[in-house]
Amino acid sequence: MAFQSYSVESPSQEIPEAPQPAAARPSEEESQEQGDTGVLYLLEKVGSVVVPLGVTLYALLYMGYQGMYAVFGITPEQAGIDQSVLLGRLLGTILPLLILAAIVIGVIVSLGWLLNLITRGLVRRAAQRIRRQPWIVAVIAAAWAGASYLGWMYFRIALDAADPTAKVPVKAGDVIIAAGIGVLAYVVPFRLLRRKPVGRAGLKVLVGALTGIGLGYVLMIQMIYGSIEVLQKGESTVVLDAVGFQTQWAKLQDNEGKPLYDSRWMMVLGEHEGGYAIYDCDKAQTFRKFSESTILSEVQMFSPDREKGFTCGSLAE
Repeated sequence: MAFQSYSVESPSQEIPEAPQPAAARPSEEESQEQGDTGVLYLLEKVGSVVVPLGVTLYALLYMGYQGMYAVFGITPEQAGIDQSVLLGRLLGTILPLLILAAIVIGVIVSLGWLLNLITRGLVRRAAQRIRRQPWIVAVIAAAWAGASYLGWMYFRIALDAADPTAKVPVKAGDVIIAAGIGVLAYVVPFRLLRRKPVGRAGLKVLVGALTGIGLGYVLMIQMIYGSIEVLQKGESTVVLDAVGFQTQWAKLQDNEGKPLYDSRWMMVLGEHEGGYAIYDCDKAQTFRKFSESTILSEVQMFSPDREKGFTCGSLAE
C-alpha cells in the first residue's frame, strides 16, 4: 500500500461531508413551516381569511339594514343611509369583531404554546402531522363551512315564523347536521384544492367568505329582532347600538315654534331629500315630514322616560 506524503507547510485538506440522503432531507413544506414564523407570514395568513370575511360580512350587514328599516316601513335610503354612511357605521361594527377575534386567537395561541411546552413539543408535532394529512384538513374545513350555513338556515326559519318576536334557539343537532352537509358537499373539492399552493390559498378565501356569510346571517337575525323590539317598546338593543342604529328622540315644532302632536316624543329615523322619517311610538306609525317646516326640539340620543312595562301603540288602541 502506497502512502502519499504531504509537506508540513502545505495547507490542510478537509474531507467533504457525505451527501445527505434524499430521504433525510427536509421537504419543501417542512422547511417552509420551519422558516415561516415571522410577523409578515402571520399577517399574510390572517389577512387571507379576514379580508373575504370582512367583505361578505359587510354585504350581509347591508341586507340587515334593509330588513331593519323595513320593519318601520321605510328603506335605508329614506332614512339617509347611503353607502358612505353605511360604511362608516359598519366599520364601528367590524372593528370590534376583529378585536374580539384577535383576543380569542391570541388566547388559543397562548394555550397551544403552553400545552406544547408542557408536553415537550408533542402538540406541535401532532399539529404538523395533521397538516400533512390533506384529507383531515379538508374534512375540518368542510365541517366548518357547513356550520357556517347554520346562520342562513336560522334566518330562513325566523322569516317563516308565525310570531316574528319568537327567538330561534340553537340546537346541537342542527349544528351536527349542518357540519355533516358541509362535509358531504365540500370535502372532495377542498381536498382537490389542497393539491397546489394556489388551491390552498383559494381554500382559505372560501372558508373566510363562508364564515362571514354565517356570521352575517346571525347578525341579520339579531338586527331584525332588535328593530321589532324598538317598534314595540321604543328602546334600542345592544346589537342595534353595535351596528350603528341611532335612536334619536325629539319633540316636533312647526316653523313658528308651535308644538306639534301634543309635544309627544318622536323617534327621528333619519333625513333624506328634505324630509324626516319619523316614528310615532305612541301611535305605532311611521310618517315623513318636510324638514323645512319642522323644528326638532329637545333632541336626545336616549329613550325618554316611560312607565314600567310601556309598549308602543297605546294611543292607537
